[in-house]
Amino acid sequence: MKICIYGAGAVGGYLGSQLHKSGTATSMVLQGSDLDAVKQAGLKIRSGGNEEKFEIPATSNPSDIGAQDCVILAMKAHESWAAAEQLAPLLGPDTMVVTIQSGVPWWYFYGLPGQYTNMRLESVDPGDRQWRAIGPERIIGCTPYIVAEKVAPGVIQYVEGQNFGLGEPDRRESDRLKALAQLFTNSGLKPRIYPEIRNDIWLKLWGNLCFHPISALTRAPLDAIAHDPATRSVARNMMQEAERIGRRLGVHFRVDIERRINSAAELKGQRTSMLQDLERNDMLELDPVLSAVQEMGRIVDLDTPYIDCVLGLTQQMGRIAGVYPAFPDSATLTDAERLVAD
Repeated sequence: MKICIYGAGAVGGYLGSQLHKSGTATSMVLQGSDLDAVKQAGLKIRSGGNEEKFEIPATSNPSDIGAQDCVILAMKAHESWAAAEQLAPLLGPDTMVVTIQSGVPWWYFYGLPGQYTNMRLESVDPGDRQWRAIGPERIIGCTPYIVAEKVAPGVIQYVEGQNFGLGEPDRRESDRLKALAQLFTNSGLKPRIYPEIRNDIWLKLWGNLCFHPISALTRAPLDAIAHDPATRSVARNMMQEAERIGRRLGVHFRVDIERRINSAAELKGQRTSMLQDLERNDMLELDPVLSAVQEMGRIVDLDTPYIDCVLGLTQQMGRIAGVYPAFPDSATLTDAERLVAD
């Protein structure tokens, strides 16, 4: 199987290194300093005081690679949106696309049974750009459980975790899904196929939608947020609102709110990725983590006062800091961008 990792995120880089190490035909599409670093010195994975280098073919031009069996989008949601049309040379008739991103994916309603099937989310896919340029029928949903951080261009600090949830949006246990899971297993990873990947997406999202913006607003690590009565209460109320939305959409939550918060309390000193982005002056992934949940609340006709409040505060903070919005307003799309949506 030929696999291309599109993007230079920590999880995608680690996944690419393990696939390459197992002998899988792996390539990467990178830009700027990330591309320069990987081409000059290889992709470096640091762990436990050791450093391993991987000579993975990398380019900035997808046409150099050609059609793949699988493309793994390992970028932030807004970066994936911007790159959607550039994926075309990588997409053959049967190419699957694996999304490794925070929050609610743009394809969420594809194949979802019931009245909401195939609805679109403007908050994470303005103008339906990804829906049309990539196509939801290609998608394999993925929930990574990896603790890693990109500490420099082409350099990833890996801490722990090898688990990946995988699932088809239409709930099939397809041959392509089983083949991908076996490939992950052969690479020393621990995939698990979920009949309903949305349940696992919500389990991760459930904590991120409250802890990430609260951490950005307060600069507090996870354990401090979970132990402080005031911030714990805000997080709990946001999670309750999100749970009502999820259940109305048919989601099953396999843990309760207190257990989910307590799991964060055990992560002493750990800073969320949103706080790390804020400290680096990078664009915030606020829309897939929180704006999309607000939008879904409107779709299912549920009020979200706590989510609305925290989202508004974090948006204001992000605008002042110049790190939000990451997605363009749909009203400002260029003519070329509108062609994808028309």
